Amino acid sequence: MVLLSLLGARRSAAATPEDTLVINQALNEFYLDENYYSMLEDPTGRLTIADLQAPAWSRRFQALRGSGHPPNSQHPSSTYWLRLTVRHAPAETAAWYLELYDSHIGGAVFFRPKPGPAQPGQALAYDSVATGASLPFATRPHPYKNFLFDLPPRPGQTATYYLRLRSDTRTSFRAMLHSSAGLIPELSVQYWLLGGFYGILFIMVLYNLILFLFLKEKTYLYYVLYVLSGALLFLSEDGLGFQYLWPGEPGLNHFIGAAAPVLLLLTFATYASGFLDTASRLPALHRLGHWVVGGSAALLVLDAAVVHSGLSFWLYLLPYGLLYYVGWRAYRSGLQPARYLLLGQGLVATSLTFLIMRKLGIDFYNNAYTVYSLYVAFVLEVVTLSYALGEKIKGMMDTTLLTQHRLLKQLRKKHQAQDRLVEQMRENQELKDQLNSELESLVALRTAELRHQNETVATQNRELLEANGLLALQSAAIEKLNGDLSRDLHAEKAARIEAREVDFGEFSQIYPDKGACLRYLADLKWANGGYRCRKCGHEKSCEAREPHARRCTRCRYVESATAGTLLQKCKFSIVKALYAVFLLHAHKGSYSPSELARVLELRQATSWAFAQKVLAALQRRRLAPDYEDNEPWTHVLLDATAEVEFAETGQE
Repeated sequence: MVLLSLLGARRSAAATPEDTLVINQALNEFYLDENYYSMLEDPTGRLTIADLQAPAWSRRFQALRGSGHPPNSQHPSSTYWLRLTVRHAPAETAAWYLELYDSHIGGAVFFRPKPGPAQPGQALAYDSVATGASLPFATRPHPYKNFLFDLPPRPGQTATYYLRLRSDTRTSFRAMLHSSAGLIPELSVQYWLLGGFYGILFIMVLYNLILFLFLKEKTYLYYVLYVLSGALLFLSEDGLGFQYLWPGEPGLNHFIGAAAPVLLLLTFATYASGFLDTASRLPALHRLGHWVVGGSAALLVLDAAVVHSGLSFWLYLLPYGLLYYVGWRAYRSGLQPARYLLLGQGLVATSLTFLIMRKLGIDFYNNAYTVYSLYVAFVLEVVTLSYALGEKIKGMMDTTLLTQHRLLKQLRKKHQAQDRLVEQMRENQELKDQLNSELESLVALRTAELRHQNETVATQNRELLEANGLLALQSAAIEKLNGDLSRDLHAEKAARIEAREVDFGEFSQIYPDKGACLRYLADLKWANGGYRCRKCGHEKSCEAREPHARRCTRCRYVESATAGTLLQKCKFSIVKALYAVFLLHAHKGSYSPSELARVLELRQATSWAFAQKVLAALQRRRLAPDYEDNEPWTHVLLDATAEVEFAETGQE
């Protein structure tokens, strides 16, 4: 872009607050900064061009730079007048064109002074060109996607131009001045670039539609709908749709401009939900996203149809922000292709920042690159999302192929085993046939012998049946005798234990291992359904993974068989520990720790420490209200102090 040198000083703020723009043949185009035009808001919409030339209204125009008013319409119900003062160079004979970037302006009327000087006492005569997005495209003075107005050549003259703008949405005042020599190349480049942009979108739509038809993967269809919604939005934003597709339908143009962003939100949410598998990966966020996207879409429709606030773009922040967060959560959960969705949406969000700044009238890096950055970002996003979708499908296919390869390998092994089995069966059949032939000859020889022996065997069978009856009676009597002897032996051993006459060898026969000891302790603790959870007090339990332990059915707390007994946290063999309790109880605590260490083959320190624990329990047992002389030694195992230790130290 060729910069325009500013010739002429700033005029009085009361008369002409804007700077005068000097144009000459050395320039091709110039971006109109805020200091080159002033603004007047007309809430009634009744002012005419003649009213504005009166000194009372002319003094009300305000230069935008330094006034604090942003370069856009803040009140959609008002009419805005822009004033531009241009001084043509003396040798300037070429025509100039004023281009308005915002193609959504509902009504735009351009006023330019008629040739010739004004009559004394009369206002300068103006002719006007009326067009706008609410009028058919044929009303535009030039068949161009943006609003383009002629500035006829006025060599050496200074002319003041007026723009009357009215729209039901926030309208940007951004404008560009083109010379006739630079206009055609500029428009050609724009149309070529836009053609390339829509060509890329068409290729991506066609490519992914073919993939959908072949793969039957719905995510490809959602992607196609999203790209088509984006294309419809861009056709509405850049004005190409109004120029080529619906030029005679301004109502449809307005409807598409309001509906396309909502449709883009719905299609992107559907695509993102299918691409990220939110229904299975993040079900809570999936349900929340449905409500947020649906509610935002309803509010957007309400604003476009009834409210006309001009701030509807803020309603997109919540749903798009939530979808971006869902993509980040999906990436953290292991879905690697989600990073491409985050990248694409990040590019679009960055470019949308420039668009929102222009809508709000904030001068934030406004140039040709930021104006069309959204097109570049959307193309990059479309390509990135297509690649991400392909990578996801490729990952799914790789997983499927790997699974199929494993299944084929298993089937191959199964077929090999079946072949070996068939071969073995064939060999067995051959051996069987050979044996059958040999057996047939032997059977023939043995048949005669067996026939001769049958009578003898029949006689012997009758004798054996009688003898078997007697043996059966004897066997039943012997089994009964053995059972009685086994019960008497176990009862005698138990009685000997109670009589304190059992050594460690005989004791270990009754309690041979840890499992037997744990089973005995569990029967003592929870006899007759006496379970009660130590953590929550619940009385229902089930078997735990640990042998002979119980798990609470309410809080899932696991209690071992040794918890709350003298054997809790025992550091040596539980069989030896149980025998040590038996010895100390049998000798009423007078058994020597050194002798106990010798009998149990323990270190004296370990034997002494355990003996002290048992002696303390015996002492507490003697002091118990329900203590009885000569009570069984097992009463001391369930010592009450173990309950206190458990409460202080927690579970084992």
